[in-house]
Amino acid sequence: MNIEADIVPTTEIRASARPTNLRAGMDDLAAFADRARQLGEALDSLSQVAEKGAARSVKRLKDQLDEFEPSVTILGQVKSGKTSLINAMAGWADLLPADVNPWTSVVTSLHLEPGRSRKETGARFQFMAEDEWNRLTTKGGRMGELAGRAGADSELQKLQAQVEMIREKSRARLGRNFELLMGQKHEYGYFDKNLLERYICLGDDFDLEEGSDAAGTGDEQGRFADITRSADLYLNCQTVPFRMCLRDTPGVNDTFLLREQITIKAVRDSRLCVVVLSAGQALTSVDMGLIRLISNLNSRDVIIFVNRIDELPDPANQIAEIEDSIRQTLKDHHGPHDTEIVFGSAYWANKALTGELQEMTEDHSKTLLDWAAANLTPGRSDQSPANMVWDLSGVPALLNAISQRAVVHLGDPCLTEIASAAVTVATSQAASKSIRLHAQKSATPVSGKELLAGFDRVEQKSLAALDAELERLMVDYQQRADRAHATFVDRATHSLIKHLEDWGEHVVWEYDPSGLRILLRSAHSLLGSRSQTAAKKLYEQAIRDIAELLVSGFGDAVEGIQIGIPDVPETPPPVALGQTIALDFNDGWWVNWWRRKRGYAAFAKQFKQLIASETEQFMVQMKEDQPAENRAVLMGKLQAEFDGYRNILYDLIENASADRDLKAELSGEDESRQREVLDGALTTLRAFAA
Repeated sequence: MNIEADIVPTTEIRASARPTNLRAGMDDLAAFADRARQLGEALDSLSQVAEKGAARSVKRLKDQLDEFEPSVTILGQVKSGKTSLINAMAGWADLLPADVNPWTSVVTSLHLEPGRSRKETGARFQFMAEDEWNRLTTKGGRMGELAGRAGADSELQKLQAQVEMIREKSRARLGRNFELLMGQKHEYGYFDKNLLERYICLGDDFDLEEGSDAAGTGDEQGRFADITRSADLYLNCQTVPFRMCLRDTPGVNDTFLLREQITIKAVRDSRLCVVVLSAGQALTSVDMGLIRLISNLNSRDVIIFVNRIDELPDPANQIAEIEDSIRQTLKDHHGPHDTEIVFGSAYWANKALTGELQEMTEDHSKTLLDWAAANLTPGRSDQSPANMVWDLSGVPALLNAISQRAVVHLGDPCLTEIASAAVTVATSQAASKSIRLHAQKSATPVSGKELLAGFDRVEQKSLAALDAELERLMVDYQQRADRAHATFVDRATHSLIKHLEDWGEHVVWEYDPSGLRILLRSAHSLLGSRSQTAAKKLYEQAIRDIAELLVSGFGDAVEGIQIGIPDVPETPPPVALGQTIALDFNDGWWVNWWRRKRGYAAFAKQFKQLIASETEQFMVQMKEDQPAENRAVLMGKLQAEFDGYRNILYDLIENASADRDLKAELSGEDESRQREVLDGALTTLRAFAA
């Protein structure tokens, strides 16, 4: 970042008072970083001795390793302390502005690289596309769509007026560049606080004439905030031993529910999620929405961080009660029951980072002392004050939970997959040497053209078989989803009619839509298990066919190639199940709609229309988008396997050519050196593959 150094004459005391244990809790990730480095070195060695086709495969594997970046999505309400927590996790208290504009819909992805110095490496800001903005302004977002379908015209008008106000404010700021910026992006070789405030923070209103060019080079806060869709920031970080991405999502309590869709996408792109709750607040309906969202993820993917324990009068005694309440709520709403819950204070962590412990208020200081008395063990009491506060803030415990999950569920499987593929490449090089020696004595060259044609047939047959099987399973899943949807609407309508018969139309009816989610989750789970079973069977058959093709072309020479069955990718989680459904709202326009209805027939008929319209997009995501994503993952994995074996086949065919230029062959000394390098790389790769 473009910020002055930590230590200057006026801040030397504060800088020296910063914690020195910022990587506490990251031991697992540090050990993983060392393993990743070793695997990278083995791949580099393999690339030195790999032939042309194999070298392409090794490069692909090295790129896969270099691009591996565990991502953590941070979820929570506006003002829950998400941004302050991310600043603490990154080790820079003033990194992201903590007053992010609640009217923007910006996912800020912070890409962290290990490094102690704050070195700028760039920023990219993506603007909303024209269709996104048009949808927001013409329909008031998804909530506006619901209000319009429900007949709550006054609510819709209110939403449209609010959106139009935002549009005019943006036009005033940007002038004629407003339309030109739609769908574009801005990139910088640095970022600082002023730059961030222009793109993601609330700004002042500007009194600019219509059509003026207001998008000059000024640094007014919030200039692009209303149209920025996402921000990617890149910098070195002193708290992480391995690269990591922290995603700061917009607060989910959004009038237009536009952020809900953005948050769902962010969750889909991350295997790890941290839900930030406030210790001093009871769980709200917004928090229930978050719980609904995370209930569709495995518990290993979710960590709950209860922030602001510094605001509790007696955290040592209150925390157990708060945790019991959270776990009961998770159970009641079918959430992940064994989710890890970490308690802490981003406020304490950031005070430690800035060396401003002495400037805390009296209440905060007293709470910290009480918390220290209850939690500090004798072995930790000899630390510096900054180190102790950093430890007590809960941030190291959170980083430890993230580190463990990132390594066990993401990192180590990635290394194993890469190493297994590399072992196949490495052992193919030894086979190539044997084939080359055989070709020098043989008068009958292997027909490379026939082998490649045979390989193409195997590839086409395998991909077609997998695609057909996944298509069959998807059709079956869609039928189950349609039945689940019809069952839900019928049950809800029956419940509505019974309510009207028992209580009349003056008592607002409530119905929990979780039944539909449970039915769809069950159908999706069955699709996932059946798809993985089918993929595993077809992966195995494809590898057998490839092995038979190699043996038919090269005989015993290829027996040393270690061909492994690829692991079947996990089914992407159905995070779309967390999307809000009309019946999740029990106030506002939903109540107004209810009160305007007269007569049982009007309720039942319009209720069916409302639910059919409301769940249309929801069902499209579950019936079309979700299985398509799963299908693409499984097909992509098989295609990648064939691409790798095609490179190996090219090398084998080339070495089997009888007219190979023998003068170009390596000398015995060079051959021996290359064999030594290959054996060393293979030893390391086999250790990781195991």
